[in-house]
Amino acid sequence: MTVAPAISPPALPGDGPVGIVAGGGAFPAAVAEAVRAQGREVYLGLLQGFADPTLERYPHFWFKVGSLGTATTRLKAQGVKELVMVGTLTRPRVRDLGLDWTMLRLLPRIAALFRGGDNHLLSGVVELVAAQGFAMRGAHEVAPSLLLPEGVLGAIAPRPVDLDDIRLGLSLIASLGAFDVGQAVIVVNGFVVAVEAAEGTDEMLTRYKTMREKGRLRFGKGQGVLVKAPKPQQDRRVDLPSLGPRTVQRAAEAGLAGIAFEAGGAIVPDAEHLVAEADKAGLFVVGVRPQVAS
Repeated sequence: MTVAPAISPPALPGDGPVGIVAGGGAFPAAVAEAVRAQGREVYLGLLQGFADPTLERYPHFWFKVGSLGTATTRLKAQGVKELVMVGTLTRPRVRDLGLDWTMLRLLPRIAALFRGGDNHLLSGVVELVAAQGFAMRGAHEVAPSLLLPEGVLGAIAPRPVDLDDIRLGLSLIASLGAFDVGQAVIVVNGFVVAVEAAEGTDEMLTRYKTMREKGRLRFGKGQGVLVKAPKPQQDRRVDLPSLGPRTVQRAAEAGLAGIAFEAGGAIVPDAEHLVAEADKAGLFVVGVRPQVAS
C-alpha cells in the first residue's frame, strides 16, 4: 500500500533557510528532504555525539549541546529565522553540557529544567532557544508529509479485540500525561502489560518480550497492541511519537498483533518501508482519531 503523498507538497512559506537542530536517527534527514521538496533550503546544526555524520551532505555546522550562543550566532548568520529541533537525544548531565557564556548566564533556568520529565525539559529548551529570536516550528509543521494518517495502512486490519485494546491504551496515555510519562503502552486483551518510561519504546517492547519468554506473562503470539500517542499537554514542536521499521521488528519479536498510533500525532521517515515491514511481519498498523481516547 502506498502511503506517500500522490502529489508534490505545496511550497513552504517563509524566507531564508529552515534551521534544523539535528540529534540522532533518521528523522533530521527526512525533515530536511521534506523541507527541500517544498522549495525551502535548510541549514543544519549537528549535535556532537548524536547527529549522523552523513548529514554533512547538507549545509551545516557542528556544535555541543551546551553551546547555545555559538549555535544561534551561526544560524542567524545564515539567515535562519525558523528553527526545528528533531532527532534522538539522550538526556545529558548538566556538567557534561560544555556550556558557553550564553548558557552559563542561563544556568539557573537550565538546572530547573532538569527537575522534571522529558516534556518539561524539552519544552523549556525550546523556549530558551526561541528567546534568542527564532520562530520555533515542529517537524509536523515544516514536514507534514511525515505524519501518519488515519486508517489501516497495510494489508492487515485490527480485530474487534484489538480495537478495544487500542481504546484502553489511548485512554491510559491521556490519563498518564499529567505525570509526563512516556508516549507508548502495550495492552493485551484488556490488560495493560507495559508502560513506556525513560527506557523508550524499543526497550519497553524488549521488556515485554522477556516477560513472555520467562512465563511471567502467558499471552500467545499475535495478541496485543503497541499504542503510541502524544501526551495531552505535550509540546508538539518537540518529541512527537515516531515509528520506524525497527519498532515494527521489535513489536513482531514481542509477539504483538499490531501497532496503533494517533492519526496526525506520529511521524515516520519512510512510511512505505514501515508498511512493507509490517505486512511482511504479519502486523497491522492503524491510525486512529484522538477522540477514541475519550
